[in-house]
Amino acid sequence: MSQLPFRLQAAGYWRNLQKLKLALFMPGTQISEFTAAFLNSATGYSSEYHESLLYIRTWALQVISSKVICMGITTFQELQPLMANTVPQTGQKKAQAPGKSEQRTPTSSSRAKVKVKLTRLVSYFAGDMAPFAKWMKGQFILIQILDWVLRGAAQVMFVNNPLSGLIIFAGLILQSRWVALNGFVGTLFATISALILRQNRDAIAAGLYGYNGILVGLLMAVFSNAGDWYWWLLLPNIFMSMACPIVSSALASINSRWDLPVFTLPFNILVCLHMVATGHYNLHFPQVLFQPRTSFPNLTWSELNYTLLFRSIPVGVGQVYGCDNAWTGGIFIIALFVSSPITCAHAVIGSAIGMVSGLALAAPFENIYFGLWGYNCVLACIAIGGMFYALTWQAHLLAVACAFFCAYLGSAIANVMATFGLPACTWPFCLSALTFLLITTETKTIYKLPLAKVAYPEKNLIYFWKMKKEERAEKLKKAQEEVQLQEKEAQMGKEEEVKITIESQERGQQEHPEASAEKTVTDTSDPGNSAETEVVTVSTETPAVEPAM
Repeated sequence: MSQLPFRLQAAGYWRNLQKLKLALFMPGTQISEFTAAFLNSATGYSSEYHESLLYIRTWALQVISSKVICMGITTFQELQPLMANTVPQTGQKKAQAPGKSEQRTPTSSSRAKVKVKLTRLVSYFAGDMAPFAKWMKGQFILIQILDWVLRGAAQVMFVNNPLSGLIIFAGLILQSRWVALNGFVGTLFATISALILRQNRDAIAAGLYGYNGILVGLLMAVFSNAGDWYWWLLLPNIFMSMACPIVSSALASINSRWDLPVFTLPFNILVCLHMVATGHYNLHFPQVLFQPRTSFPNLTWSELNYTLLFRSIPVGVGQVYGCDNAWTGGIFIIALFVSSPITCAHAVIGSAIGMVSGLALAAPFENIYFGLWGYNCVLACIAIGGMFYALTWQAHLLAVACAFFCAYLGSAIANVMATFGLPACTWPFCLSALTFLLITTETKTIYKLPLAKVAYPEKNLIYFWKMKKEERAEKLKKAQEEVQLQEKEAQMGKEEEVKITIESQERGQQEHPEASAEKTVTDTSDPGNSAETEVVTVSTETPAVEPAM
């Protein structure tokens, strides 16, 4: 009974086929009606015998189409739309079956979607906040300047994040509202000066023309001996801050030859210029007095306070902005962690290295507690540890070595600068970081990033991985091409050998035609050597065929 639908369907196929054959040779008939009846004979059936009907139908279509083409183009165009849909419904249902199986196991796709959503969510507040930066481009100019000021405040720590800049300003307010005000004024006017000078708008938006201004404003307030809320100090603050983009642009034209950043060199130059121009005994802008050591420090290791020693680690991070409050340093560490955990880790490591170096060089405990041995090491460790070098374990060790070098260099520069009544500022960091960025090595895992590709450590690491992946793909492609070239050369060598042998045989035949003729005569005269003549003729004719090929 199960074969009954199949037999009926096959009979329907046959009847419609016969009608269509008759219609092909009957003038004035509508072939499309018979063809539609023929093609739709199997609709509605999804039994196991449908495949057999499909074979019958495809065979019939081939026969009909060949006859239709012979009759005329108009008839073929009439049949074309009907013959286009030859896929049965059961085939469609079978094709949909794998889709259902994929829907049953959507774990991989759902995980990818969750990963994409999580990455997008993190990008709204971490890293360089690229979506927020794109949104800010269409906002009012005053709102954009506020964003640039916040990014400039964070760029002191190589962080391009306005949220981190806002947290840093909160820490500055906790330290001193007067100091925070001077820092804000310095960043604001440095940014405005860069706009007036028509510097690169992307660099301004990233805060690269504001971080030297905030350091100038902060340290001028810290080194001032006139006390807090001395409003006249804002005048040299504004002037020196607006000079920062000028010095930055001049130094960038020099450092760009070696693809090196400017760092905080404009801040060092301008603050030292202001302090030398005014000095400690100035009536309007008196400065703190710096003097070299003239006696041995009183060091008793039993009086070492381990609580203050470990407290010097966050204080060292805070001293980057001239703050000696441990809570302020802790807030700065949180600001770094929001943008980049790698930067945060290297900042803490650098401060700890500065503390250990101070103990190793028998520095006064008060200077270590005050964080003066840590802030330069913080900046040096961040710069080498993932910012301008792609983060690998070799680059991490290089960052640690740079931090130790910076600590020793800081002690030397502090002693030299104190003889001129000046602080060390961030000269040790700039000199040590530039030195380590200029080194050359054949180690492929120590890779200095192009200055145009520097973003933040996590993004720099992704760029490094992609570059290595592309290099491996190129090497594999070159190796495959070399293998193919070697195979071609080997094949060409074989062909040349064959040509040489053929040419030598032809030359031999041309040089001794009589011997070959005599040989053929003697071979043909002997009836017993008929098989040999066949063999000889075959062997002599086959080389003649090979050159033609």
